[in-house]
Amino acid sequence: MAATTVTERASQARERSDARAGFFDPALFAFCGDPRIGRRAEFAAQLPLRHSGVMTRIFIDSDACPVKDEVYRVAGRYGLRSFVVANRMIALPDSPLIERVVVDAGPDVADDWIAEHSVENDIVITADIPLAARCVEKGVHVIEPKGRILDGDAIGMALAMRNLMTDLRSAGMMTPGGASFGKADRSRFLSALDTLVNKARKPRLRPMTLPPA
Repeated sequence: MAATTVTERASQARERSDARAGFFDPALFAFCGDPRIGRRAEFAAQLPLRHSGVMTRIFIDSDACPVKDEVYRVAGRYGLRSFVVANRMIALPDSPLIERVVVDAGPDVADDWIAEHSVENDIVITADIPLAARCVEKGVHVIEPKGRILDGDAIGMALAMRNLMTDLRSAGMMTPGGASFGKADRSRFLSALDTLVNKARKPRLRPMTLPPA
């Protein structure tokens, strides 16, 4: 009898949660048919997933970044804060959503600032592969100025290729340079950034912690 009651409560909670959030983690219901679980099953059946509640921000590695204006446009449309990180003063639009961050001169100082201050679900715009790898490891979304999204699947190959080219140049070999930035790259970046912002802004739901058995 007790098992039936718990199962019914699980079904009702699922329906209520689906209506509110559009999603419910089925793992929370894995125990509901087992009467030995008792209070844990009842607790799980009544809990929706928690929202992370973190507002997405955009960090621009502004060193030779050709798409700052496009970032400002997209960020303004969605009301997102942008941090333009550089080791020198640069002109910015007059907007409360755009903040200038001037770091000390030196190799990787701007990269270190971005890696330290960006958090999960933020967006970083950079062509620097080592910085991208550091950010992806933290759950940050990364996109290159040419529109390539560097996620967990892509960053390994990008990092390996970057290291290979570095080794070849160190050995005195000539390596091909990258293609110049063009109109198609700008368009591709705009489309990819818009897609990435929408992905980052979706609620990230996490299961509540169950009480001890």
